[in-house]
Amino acid sequence: MAHAVATKSPLRQMTETTPTCLWNDSAALEELTYSIQHGAVGATCNPVIVLDVLKQEIKTWQDRIRRLVHEMPDATESQIGWRVVEEISQRSAALLMPAFEKHKGKNGRLSLQTDPRLFRDADAIVAQAVHFSTLAPNIIVKIPATAAGIRAIEEATYRGVCINATVCFSLPQCVAVAEAVERGLQRREQEGMPTGAVGSVCTIMVGRLDDWLKIVADARDLTFDPGVLDWAGVAVFKKTYALFRERGYRVRLLSAAFRNHYHWSELIGGEVVISPPYRWQVRFNASDVEVEPRMDRPVNPDTVDALMRLEDFRRAYMADGMTVTEFDSFPPTVRTLRQFTAACHDLEKLIRDFILPEPAG
Repeated sequence: MAHAVATKSPLRQMTETTPTCLWNDSAALEELTYSIQHGAVGATCNPVIVLDVLKQEIKTWQDRIRRLVHEMPDATESQIGWRVVEEISQRSAALLMPAFEKHKGKNGRLSLQTDPRLFRDADAIVAQAVHFSTLAPNIIVKIPATAAGIRAIEEATYRGVCINATVCFSLPQCVAVAEAVERGLQRREQEGMPTGAVGSVCTIMVGRLDDWLKIVADARDLTFDPGVLDWAGVAVFKKTYALFRERGYRVRLLSAAFRNHYHWSELIGGEVVISPPYRWQVRFNASDVEVEPRMDRPVNPDTVDALMRLEDFRRAYMADGMTVTEFDSFPPTVRTLRQFTAACHDLEKLIRDFILPEPAG
């Protein structure tokens, strides 16, 4: 019965009738299992997600964390925390191996994020990316689309690491990512090294761009027609997708940071990945939104014209909106890195309570 329901779900219909793939924005066991039942062929893990997993599955992991504290007597809170991240990722990667084998490496991958605090250090990012790639054959490593991250993406690609560019909100960032992947692949080809099935993706955090533009509009007392600001991320995604097809980049786009069903429904039909969190998947599967290709339907030009009033939308939407050196200071980048960094500190605090439990009175 469960299988019959899954077959009829909107997300399952999408994965079976269009080239659009579903990945799960969580490594929690129950959530990933649900998503796989509805057609998911990928998943994500990072410090924010690990915190959520540990909240849901603390009884499963608390004994393992205590053993790690004992087995790693010289380790810091950060080192133990990242070991937990790795083990949660390996568990989820194992669930995706059937899809990995079926899709010959293009899908079936678990996205594991590099430490966001390394966003300015290309060499450190590459070193961690190479290490992560050894944890399981189907690991894809998330690298931020910062200035240093772009350099790291090229080098990691050259070293055979499959990458998922993250902390990315704009067409200029996506182009820089795709060009970096191409340079890395070309270096491999020139040296006679295999490139295999290119599973690398570039994430556009569509909802986080929308979030920022709403903050800007509110702070400046700007008035827009209802719903206009909900189209910003979609407009950037569709324009970027068209450019990628035109140029033949060997990187797929991935939609993340969901705020409304446009971030799914408007992208159906594209050869892309959508990666909603569990609660959005449940909402989509309970919705009456028709599953039909919409990727090639342009955003209303009047809506785009209205959005162009905002400088940060122009920076995200125009091919020359930003230089690589400006990526790090783009407000959505700053806000996201701050959140991801805070999650690392929160994870360390959780581990600290195992290393140094509060003494009883």
